[in-house]
Amino acid sequence: MTNIAITGAAGNVGREAIDAFPDDHHDLTLFTHSETEDLESEPLEITDASAFTDALEDQDVLIHLAANASPRASWDEVRGPNVDGLYNAFEAAAENDVERVVFASSNHAVNMRNTVSPIRPESTVGSPEIVRPEDPTDPDTYYGVTKVFGEAMGSYYAKRHGFDVVNLRIGWLLSRDELRRECDQRDGAGERYARAMWLSPDDCRRLLEAAATATLEGSPLIAHGISDNAERFLSLAETMQALGYRPRDDAEAVLSDVSNGRDGLETA
Repeated sequence: MTNIAITGAAGNVGREAIDAFPDDHHDLTLFTHSETEDLESEPLEITDASAFTDALEDQDVLIHLAANASPRASWDEVRGPNVDGLYNAFEAAAENDVERVVFASSNHAVNMRNTVSPIRPESTVGSPEIVRPEDPTDPDTYYGVTKVFGEAMGSYYAKRHGFDVVNLRIGWLLSRDELRRECDQRDGAGERYARAMWLSPDDCRRLLEAAATATLEGSPLIAHGISDNAERFLSLAETMQALGYRPRDDAEAVLSDVSNGRDGLETA
């Protein structure tokens, strides 16, 4: 039985994380910013270092999702949870001899070169450059800057303290209906971004399960977390090889179903 702590469990990615792990193999401890009626979770203020350290007692894996997740947030809005809170996460993991930290990084850590302008982070140029995990970071917002910081902190703690670190550059988690709506409402640059960055709920669960449990050949690991989108420019080959991640969904197929008058079926 593996003890897995999940911060930010009430968020969109957090709720998929809960469903990613079978009860008979994993014992989940859920942390949220405040009490949540529909989840059995424990409130945790991630900027409280001592509380974070206490929270990770007896945990084997930390999936750290808690953050201000807005690409349009100001520096004052992100520096508390995304910088101090992130430091507290890794320090608490080290204090408790946690075996692995899965850090929710973002496509926004490497997206500036492919945006149509610096003020439109959720947009993509007509011919985007392929981005591989080993390429230099290129944040598009203050939010993206904090994710670069988080990846660097993960690298430091993996090498300094010897535990596994997986930095997941997560794309855009949307249901199929949400993906269709976003593409209907956006201009060409915005639609290209949605098609490239889509992460389906099913693939999100596959990704998180792989990130938390796969045997790693090296640490830290940077992995791109999107579905198998035909129009992606974040390379998935490295994630598939290192984690055994096998995405099954594709934004193009979902949107083609609509254009052909079909609803599209959820992938098992």
